[in-house]
Amino acid sequence: MGVSLVVLASGRGSNFKALIDAIASGSCDAKILALISDNPDAKAIEIARENSIPSHFVNPDDFATRELFDEAVLALLDSYKPDLAVLAGYMRIIKSPKLLSAYKNRIINIHPSLLPKYPGAHAQKDAFEAGEKISGLTIHFVDESLDGGKIIYQEKVDISGCKSADEAAAAILEREHIAYPKIIDSLARKK
Repeated sequence: MGVSLVVLASGRGSNFKALIDAIASGSCDAKILALISDNPDAKAIEIARENSIPSHFVNPDDFATRELFDEAVLALLDSYKPDLAVLAGYMRIIKSPKLLSAYKNRIINIHPSLLPKYPGAHAQKDAFEAGEKISGLTIHFVDESLDGGKIIYQEKVDISGCKSADEAAAAILEREHIAYPKIIDSLARKK
C-alpha cells in the first residue's frame, strides 16, 4: 500500500473527491483514513459519508486560541497516524508549532497560484484582477509561513481567455483535480 492520508477540508471538497476517485481508479496509491473539517456545512463531510470515510468536525468556536484548535486537530491526526495530512480547500492557517513540528514535511497543501505570487485566500481573483495571462497551481509543504513552505510541484494554467475571476478559478481547479492525486501518488512511490 502507498501512503495513508488524513484530509483536511473546509468547503465543497472537490479536491477531496478527486483524490477518492483517483484512488478508486488505481491511479493514486493511497488510502484516505479520515476527513477533518472546521465547517459543519462542508460538502466534503457529505462526500466522506458517501464514501464510508470517517469524518470529524472540529468547531473552532470551542477553543480559546487557534493554537488550541490546532492541538485538537493534532490529537485527531495522531489517532489515525497518517503518513500525510493533506489540505484540500482547508481555509484555516495552521498556527500551532506543536502541530507543525509533529508533522514537519508531512502536511501538504494545494494552492491556486504560482507561489510565491498571490498567497492567501483570494489567489485566483488576485491573479485575474492583476491581468495575469498565466496563473496556475502550487503543491507545497506547510510550514509556519502563509503559503510559503517548500514547493513540491507547480503547474502553469493559461487564464488569458477567462472573462471573470470565477472562470479563472474553474480553469485552475480543473488542473488541481489532476495534479494533486498525481503528486500524492509520486510521494507514495518515494515513501
